[in-house]
Amino acid sequence: MKLNEIADNPGAIKTKKRVGRGIGSGKGKTAGRGVKGQKARAGVAVKGFEGGQMPMHRRLPKRGFHNLFARELNEVNLDRIQAALDSGKLKSDKAIDVAVLVESGVCSSPRDGVKILGRGELKAKLSFEVAGASKSAVAAIEKAGGSVKILAREPAREAPAA
Repeated sequence: MKLNEIADNPGAIKTKKRVGRGIGSGKGKTAGRGVKGQKARAGVAVKGFEGGQMPMHRRLPKRGFHNLFARELNEVNLDRIQAALDSGKLKSDKAIDVAVLVESGVCSSPRDGVKILGRGELKAKLSFEVAGASKSAVAAIEKAGGSVKILAREPAREAPAA
């Protein structure tokens, strides 16, 4: 094979259709856009417009609720914490909070705090300072000789102006 013999597969390259180049081309005058008006102009897309009929997105009922004050917590199970301890990423000598979990790679970002969940088993004696913990997680931590301190919730943020 030689460099001058290299070519694309047949049909891989299509020639661009040249519009608006005379009546004889078949795409002259209005260039395949129909007649004059808003849709014949460049950069116009009337999305959701149904010819004056009530659009589908307005015919359907609204549903649901978005809580502006909801906290976005990292949910961490006990087995994940035990795995970090076993691999040496997490040390059991100091209190475990959001910053320690992010630094060790158990959580990717701090978000609004951490909630400990009870899946798995904990073997080490640890003290946690977290935003929340399930009953089963608290029971498992205390069974291992550790403690859980639930941090007070921050005062509510102001709702954004509508």
